Amino acid sequence: MTPALARPVFVIDDDPALLGSLKFNLEIEGFAVETFVNGAAALSGIEGRKWGCLVIDYNLPDGDGLTLLETLRQRGVKLPAILITTAPSAAMKARAARSNAIVVEKPLLGDALMEAVQQTFPS
Repeated sequence: MTPALARPVFVIDDDPALLGSLKFNLEIEGFAVETFVNGAAALSGIEGRKWGCLVIDYNLPDGDGLTLLETLRQRGVKLPAILITTAPSAAMKARAARSNAIVVEKPLLGDALMEAVQQTFPS
């Protein structure tokens, strides 16, 4: 297995309880987790990163998660991305697909999110 520090996951969500829970669960699985509470913080903290995985909530206080992802893509960030959201529309899923993002629906029950994150890292 790759060392935890070589498997960074960047989680962007404005819900402190969910952010803490995701960080805890991902760290138990051996990931190095950095969290951000909004898009602006994520842009400055993630830009230039070449390795890792993004977990982005769709509803952020300063815009939607897909716009954030599109901005990151325009700035050269090619990290695999997972969008978490409630009841995504077909249009949202299509937009996510254009940005190469996996959509995982809330509530985050079972292992769907963890499996999606695991898939973004080569064995």
